[in-house]
Amino acid sequence: MHVRKTTADIMVDALVAHGVDTMFGIPGAHCYELSDALARRSNDIRFVHSRHEQGSGYMAYGYAKSTGKPGVFSVVPGPGVLNAGAALCTAYGGNAPVMCLTGNIMSHLIGQGRGQLHELPDQLATLRGLTKWAQRIDHPSGAADIMTQAFREMLSDRQRPVAVEVPWDVFGQKGPAPDIEPAAPHRPPVDPESIEAAAKMIAAAKNPMIMVGGGALEAASEVLALAEKIQAPVASHRSGRGIVPNDNPHAMNLIAAYDYFRECDLLIGIGSRLELQYMRWQWRPQGLKVIRLDIDPTEMVRLKPDLGIVADAAEGTAALTAALTGPKAERRTAEFQAISKRACEASETIQPQMDYLGAIRRALPRDGFFVEEVSQMGFTARFGFPVYSPRQYVTCGYQDNLGFGYNTALGVKIANPEKPVVSVSGDGGFMFGVQELATAMHHGIGVVAVVFNNSSYGNVRRDQMNVFDGRLLGADLTNPDFVALARSFGMAAEKAETPEALETAVARALASGAPALIEVPVPRGSETSPWPFLHPAPHS
Repeated sequence: MHVRKTTADIMVDALVAHGVDTMFGIPGAHCYELSDALARRSNDIRFVHSRHEQGSGYMAYGYAKSTGKPGVFSVVPGPGVLNAGAALCTAYGGNAPVMCLTGNIMSHLIGQGRGQLHELPDQLATLRGLTKWAQRIDHPSGAADIMTQAFREMLSDRQRPVAVEVPWDVFGQKGPAPDIEPAAPHRPPVDPESIEAAAKMIAAAKNPMIMVGGGALEAASEVLALAEKIQAPVASHRSGRGIVPNDNPHAMNLIAAYDYFRECDLLIGIGSRLELQYMRWQWRPQGLKVIRLDIDPTEMVRLKPDLGIVADAAEGTAALTAALTGPKAERRTAEFQAISKRACEASETIQPQMDYLGAIRRALPRDGFFVEEVSQMGFTARFGFPVYSPRQYVTCGYQDNLGFGYNTALGVKIANPEKPVVSVSGDGGFMFGVQELATAMHHGIGVVAVVFNNSSYGNVRRDQMNVFDGRLLGADLTNPDFVALARSFGMAAEKAETPEALETAVARALASGAPALIEVPVPRGSETSPWPFLHPAPHS
């Protein structure tokens, strides 16, 4: 006979069965039973509470992106869900396995429009608009199956966030508690005919290039083996950075890749949306062929390639390399390195960003995590900050949502307590989540926050100056003294006014292992625009 448990207890059983050891969130009345179930299982799951629901969602995102494991958070319904909505958008755009657990009003009142506490007109529909899959648990008898399905949906094929809501009264209802087996994620089988056709296209190519994205994070060794076999450079935009280390001769940053693209005759996209080559670069070599290897079949329709292979990146790339039965291509790494050298020299014109990023890179150990932000430093880092392993460069994907950086970095550090983590923000984005300085101190989360203070929304200001004849609106900011603010939370903080001072300050903060903030003053409007490299003009 099965033991009887509450819906909340069965949900926690499901979390433990699927290997969840950390959860983020803020307790609230609708979810008290879930909070209590977690409190009684505190030896199995650590609960990290934030100071805003957005922070909880971003921390779950950082946990997921830096590990590949599920990042789980809980918030109250209504305003709690909406506050966390930006983080769910980020997880969707960043293809991260994030799970949102929330409550709802009493089951018999859902849809009645009675104006209950935290009521939304249709919260489940709202969640379905932000996630890959969302469902409601209406009774304890369905809790185990729905939680297992949530994990299956989240982890299968293209990973994206999911949500489960539970009415206030259902959390505490009891029912039989079944044994829970972890969900087996689905992966599409590799099609041998597609692989054979791709191998023929590769054999006929003279200048192939591989573009990797977040879908290839678990395929690093397979991607490098293919690159070495066919002597192709490997490029990435943001999410795929570090799949091939920047100091490997096959790696190319965006600037080098665009240079090489002039003569490219075969583009191989692996786990990448290929937005750069299809949309952003606005120029394609004559006769270019495209192979896309992606786990999501809709990608083959959205941006149609010459050949599409629907497969897991690691399995598909390994099969493709195995199908290349001819001799290894003639070594071209000296040619690739010459292109990369020209690109590095060109990027040095982006100042002061490149000098400051170089200082952080020297201070951050090779295995450290760098969490970008929508800022002048973050934009430049996409091509100007060397990365040496997958997942060590944490970005927000295509959402480009201001304010994700510091909160996400806290989740990265919690997931990787022995690894150094540096968060780089502008003053505008940092203020979106500044309250989480309290979270860092409360839980002892040793993230080093570097805040570049140019007293503006820098990108907005530049565009208003250059495109709209200098008519400024809402671009200039008045900020606190960031050093004094951090110290008021009990955090170590200092100001660094040169790259050399920043390198020293970051190294000192990382060595302490404690939460820290470093403010870097930057004169308003002084940064060189990185956009000519991010969105280059078409070749003539």
